[in-house]
Amino acid sequence: MLRVMTWISLRLGRGPARLVLLGICAYFLACAPRARRASADYLGRVLGRRPAWRERFAHIHAFASTVHDRVFLLNDRAELFDLSSRGVEHIEAALARGRGALLLGAHFGSFEVLRAAGRLRGGLAMSLLMYPDNARKINSALHAINPAAQQDIIALGHADSMLRVGNALDAGGVVGILADRSLHEQAVARLPFLGADAQWPLGPLRIAALMQRPVLFMAGIYRGGNRYEVVFEPLADFSGLGRAARSAAVDEALRLYVQRLEQHCRDAPFNWFNFFDFWGAPGAAAARSH
Repeated sequence: MLRVMTWISLRLGRGPARLVLLGICAYFLACAPRARRASADYLGRVLGRRPAWRERFAHIHAFASTVHDRVFLLNDRAELFDLSSRGVEHIEAALARGRGALLLGAHFGSFEVLRAAGRLRGGLAMSLLMYPDNARKINSALHAINPAAQQDIIALGHADSMLRVGNALDAGGVVGILADRSLHEQAVARLPFLGADAQWPLGPLRIAALMQRPVLFMAGIYRGGNRYEVVFEPLADFSGLGRAARSAAVDEALRLYVQRLEQHCRDAPFNWFNFFDFWGAPGAAAARSH
């Protein structure tokens, strides 16, 4: 399906291809009951009321749009998009120290547009740290979109994973990780999010604390049509942090991360793409994180 959509998009253009998306979104709204229920649950929490059908459709359509736009971004067609940015001074200040930065994102908006913004701002080197199963899936999807596209994806769990992360940061680049899902074996904390507790992985921030690097919140927010807003916000700076202070600093940074994500969900509610029971019993999110 990705290859078909890629062919349609690159031959006919973004506008005609987006018409095909409408049919795809209608199909999933009608035929994916579990995702539909999870979407309605999330939208009810973030909107403070029962979502209308058009809002449920808009949620799926926003997700489909960001996936579809990867076809163009991975084929060097960033000129098709209206990209704005906010908080660039924060990442520039962090990178000016020459030790890189860790970027914490979520399944919110588009990570690919962040890469595009980095290329447009002088070729900023950006790696993505992922769980092994997700890394294999994303590599397969990227190859279907553009076999020539090269992306630096670091899979967790390998002997050299942290070495590669350290090398990328030491070279003055940034390493991004999506920090709103956890796995069974991960240490987690339960923090309130949109009115109820949910579990959040501690691993990404522990990596940053261990490596003593600055951490920023990142998001590539889809604003509709061809518009995206790239956002960077400071979360923590673990530079020079002693071992005794790490635990409290990680806890505070995670609290701030969850708070920032909630603020952005309220500002752009159709951008959060977790289509499962995020507030289920502990372990439920982990079981469906792949």
